[in-house]
Amino acid sequence: MSGRAPSALRQRLPTIAEVLATSTRPLFSFEFFPPRDETSSRQLWQAVRELESLGPDFISVTYGASGSTRERTITATEAIAQNTTLRTVAHLTCASQSRDQLRRVIGSYAAAGVRHVLAIRGDMPGGPTEPWVRHPEGLANATELVALVRELGDFCVGVGAFPDPHPASADAELDARILVAKAEAGASFAITQLFFDVASYVSLVRRVRALGCDLPIIPGIMPITNIRQVARFAELSGADLPRTVTERVQAVADDEHEVRRVGIQIATEMSEALLAAGAPGLHYYTQNRSRATREIYANLHR
Repeated sequence: MSGRAPSALRQRLPTIAEVLATSTRPLFSFEFFPPRDETSSRQLWQAVRELESLGPDFISVTYGASGSTRERTITATEAIAQNTTLRTVAHLTCASQSRDQLRRVIGSYAAAGVRHVLAIRGDMPGGPTEPWVRHPEGLANATELVALVRELGDFCVGVGAFPDPHPASADAELDARILVAKAEAGASFAITQLFFDVASYVSLVRRVRALGCDLPIIPGIMPITNIRQVARFAELSGADLPRTVTERVQAVADDEHEVRRVGIQIATEMSEALLAAGAPGLHYYTQNRSRATREIYANLHR
């Protein structure tokens, strides 16, 4: 596959931080995960191409717990950066990795022309409730990772945020202080974990602003297409499933097509409410499929 967007040209594009600072409209972005095999690779590229046609402001590629998918992430991120018109954000976690390993990954991203990194502490293999164990030669948290990325190149750095309290601490005020610390270390924007209550996002923004921080916080949205899958993701991320959501989905649980329709309706309503509340953009967790995200996007642009 030959590259269509030379790295030199990509580096001259405005950064996400610059777009957020100057745009008169909300940003739209999509998240993918690295493929496991040839079949899932074809699925990823079909989704990428179909969503590329919507002209998103950026896309991101996830990095597995404890870096378990790091090589596949690097490969997928490089391929998307070099073979599409998309501004590409590379995820990076510091879980189970030394400083030297992190430096090599950051160097790989830079060599591919990727200039945006989403710096996340990451979870241990057991998930977000598993006690954090620092690598003996690694970093303690995402704040240190932000600083390391900024030291190693001219990167625009994003970070994670938690509308629902992080399951390891269950302390919303602490989450806000940590997010401010990430901004002070050099982060230029944040993307939230998935959530289902708009009020949780509004409260997070209010807490951060009360601390004197104007970091743009982009809400992350998971379209419901399979209730079992979403419940599992909510469990892993610590997100609450409000009764107003579960009741609507459970009412049609016997019909998978209706579950999907209701899920898209819920995501559309959330998106509209978030934009009305002043969200600077919307970031969709696509699960490497484009149809649900395209339908939500069409609903918002009718």
